[in-house]
Amino acid sequence: MDLPRHVIPKRLKSSGLVAFYYNVPTKYRKLNCTVENEPLGTDFAKMVERAKTLNDQFDEWDQARKGQPVSPGALMPKYGTVDWLFREYKRSDAYLNKVAVRSRGDYEWAMDQVCDILTKSGERTGSQQTNRISPRVADKLYAKFLEGTGKKDLKGKQRLRTGEKLVGLCRKAWRVVHRLFPEEFDKQVPNPWTGVTLKVRAKAEKPAVTRDEVYTFAWGVIDEYPEIAATAVICFEWLQRPENVVLGHMKWSDYRAPSAPSTIRVVHHKTNKIAPHPLEEETEDGVVRFYAEAEEVLARLPKLGVQMILREVGKNSKKEKGKEGVAIPWVYSSINHAVARLRKRVEGVPAHFTLDACRHGGMTELEEAELTDGQGRALSLHSTQKSYEGYAKRTQARMLGATRKRHAHVIAETVAANEEATNVQNGASEGVQNGKPGFARSA
Repeated sequence: MDLPRHVIPKRLKSSGLVAFYYNVPTKYRKLNCTVENEPLGTDFAKMVERAKTLNDQFDEWDQARKGQPVSPGALMPKYGTVDWLFREYKRSDAYLNKVAVRSRGDYEWAMDQVCDILTKSGERTGSQQTNRISPRVADKLYAKFLEGTGKKDLKGKQRLRTGEKLVGLCRKAWRVVHRLFPEEFDKQVPNPWTGVTLKVRAKAEKPAVTRDEVYTFAWGVIDEYPEIAATAVICFEWLQRPENVVLGHMKWSDYRAPSAPSTIRVVHHKTNKIAPHPLEEETEDGVVRFYAEAEEVLARLPKLGVQMILREVGKNSKKEKGKEGVAIPWVYSSINHAVARLRKRVEGVPAHFTLDACRHGGMTELEEAELTDGQGRALSLHSTQKSYEGYAKRTQARMLGATRKRHAHVIAETVAANEEATNVQNGASEGVQNGKPGFARSA
């Protein structure tokens, strides 16, 4: 398993889990390195993110120790500049606690877009002092956001969506860092991005896939990639955000646990909420299973660890031949690339098939089932663990009603499709019997 620099793994005796620690080598510690050793926990994705920050700090200290010149930029920005502002924003709780790991690459790209815009004198915007960015300058920068960098031919079109994103990012970063360093901002207009007039654009509809497309994909890849098949189904059926599924927030202990044998608990990490979806219901006619096919997919998923979605690496490689494989989480971008590659192999899966489209497809099915707003939100979200304990009965009743309604909609759609197919077959056979192939007998 490839680990970031200065990170060492240790297996915990109490739980058997592998924990990670940031450990600065002794030779640098003796040189009074200012970066402290730090436990990084057992979450692989969070460890990688935190280790990157610590290694950046280590590199800065090492450069200063060697007497290397400090040049403005992402690594060692000049104090009070726009480069510095974005760096402080990335160190703030507003960024670390609110920006999802999967979105941080997009944020980095957006910050580079802002900082790399050149002024009339040829200087980078990132090297400008924050107090020099006035509302008029912000308006001019927005106009340049729309034009692009020139690396890509926009064919006369403006980057309206990109412009919105960059202005929104700047507005938030200015607000967060101004609170921490007010002396570095213009006292009269501390946030020049507030009030920037954005051009109106037609918002594109998010793509969504159907139930048939989700299961066509799942059964098409399950032999080779059962964890990817399960991820698509979980996103569609239980409406969990794809990054939450991939980054380990879906655990085996949440599925038919002894304390809740007919429930799957879905943790929405972004909102810190839990949705206890009922899997079945006992009726006078017997047990009704709401997610029978989904559970068939989960039954094919090997248990490689605490988390549901893990992949085994090293078992079949030449270097690791004869050794046991190691189960690790997927990197979110990697599993998306894998989905894009695999969907081309499976007939009947559209080009817009993604894990996000699976979740949006599940949401769309809720609307088609004509669930009330309250019922739909009960399935897609729930309260925190603390509030769940106080409202479990009321919420479970609402979720059961919503699940019944969604399940009835799925059955009705299936029956309607079967009846339509039967009518077509009967019509064709009647036409043949009357000596006119392809035409049904009229009344």
